[in-house]
Amino acid sequence: MNAVCRRFLIVLAVCASPALMSAAGYKLAITPAGKAVVISWPVAAANYVLQSTISLAPASWSAVTNPVTVTSNTNFVTYTNNSAMRFFRLYLNSSTGFYLSIVRSNNTVVVFWPAAATNYVLQSTVNLNPASWLTVTNPPPVTVNNTNFFTCTNNLVSRFFRLYLNTNTTSSSFAGMVQIPAGTFTMGDVTDTNINGDAAPKSVTVSVFYMDTNVVSYGLWQSVYNFATGAGYGFSPGAGAGKAANQPVQTLDWYDAVKWCNARSQQAGLTPVYYTDAGLTQVYTNDAAYPETTTVYANWSANGYRLPTEAEWEKAARGGLSGQRFPWGNYISESLANYYGDPTNAPAPGQEGGPYFYDLGPYDFNPIFEFGGQPYTSPVGYFGPNGYGLYDMAGNVCQWCWDWYGTPYAGGTDPRGPSSGPNRVLRGGDWNDDAIMARCADRNDLYSNNPFFFTPASAYSGVFGFRCVRAH
Repeated sequence: MNAVCRRFLIVLAVCASPALMSAAGYKLAITPAGKAVVISWPVAAANYVLQSTISLAPASWSAVTNPVTVTSNTNFVTYTNNSAMRFFRLYLNSSTGFYLSIVRSNNTVVVFWPAAATNYVLQSTVNLNPASWLTVTNPPPVTVNNTNFFTCTNNLVSRFFRLYLNTNTTSSSFAGMVQIPAGTFTMGDVTDTNINGDAAPKSVTVSVFYMDTNVVSYGLWQSVYNFATGAGYGFSPGAGAGKAANQPVQTLDWYDAVKWCNARSQQAGLTPVYYTDAGLTQVYTNDAAYPETTTVYANWSANGYRLPTEAEWEKAARGGLSGQRFPWGNYISESLANYYGDPTNAPAPGQEGGPYFYDLGPYDFNPIFEFGGQPYTSPVGYFGPNGYGLYDMAGNVCQWCWDWYGTPYAGGTDPRGPSSGPNRVLRGGDWNDDAIMARCADRNDLYSNNPFFFTPASAYSGVFGFRCVRAH
């Protein structure tokens, strides 16, 4: 999918120092007008001056005085667009600060900001009233010569940008997690008219919670697993595998993921979530037999780690976007996720009924990770994050959710799925799945304890992983 913005209006929210950055910020608007551009910014930015430069390497910023600034509730200057490309910034007088710069080149615009702005993220929105700011990930920004930049194709709706101080992880107790805001969203398949028949759109409200930025890595799995086995926990034979410490853990069933969550909670000094009795007195640590058949109860008010509900997972996966197939938009390619490509121009039939018009491929496994034998997983966090700062919400490994699989969705506030069932929900698709399964709305379900699926010898090995969430 192309990242897009119309040439008629680009807004840059600029910040001179972390102390002054807020969710609102000051916005620098650049509006083409014939052979001129009109540059405007709020009168309230009384301590700021408009500066420009014709080169960013190195930049030589000077105050814009010709023509002079005009003020009529809004500061603005009209600048004739007939010389070299020019960059503008709104600059806090007497402070170095961070800034956004923009240049238009044919059918693209390029947004720049200093690499030194390490605590800031580039965000964009297509509407300022009200604004819904999302982290820019498609295409992901890149860094060259100590300058971050993002190239945006100039062929669709207006798009506004800001440099935003990331305060999503405000507490050290939630290290490695991001806060997913409370809110109502449309859960289900709105782009492909409920193609699988089990994801009819439903209005769902989810309370605020925290989610791991990454799926659980093999390194993290081993650290907690070693603690757990020393503390009396028991896992299935061969539970948990990984190609490297920074690769996702995989080849594990739902029960082992749940027990591991409890062990992680206890290791961190938190209250475990999962129990073997309705009175929530017996922490779930072991099963009487394998395959597991234990009835598991959840203490939803506990502060420990747990699996996300299916509704929480989908809200988080969408990253604040509404009605898009994937966490970043409506199209997928192997530059955006680790999955099995099956585009329209594929040379052979796909695995799951493709080819798919929204799959830009290329065909087959992602070639970057097709080495060392299957599973062809990718390092956690390899691809860019979604609007909430979450990685691998499409592809790499399928992710276990709390819910028993059921249809239709329950809807309402904080739904947690049916009270029982044979299968648990998996979300997100994996390295071996087609693009259809990487969609935010796609649902997969599987026996939560069938040993055929969760052993290294299984043809299905290497595709089942998970990530944790915590209550606010």
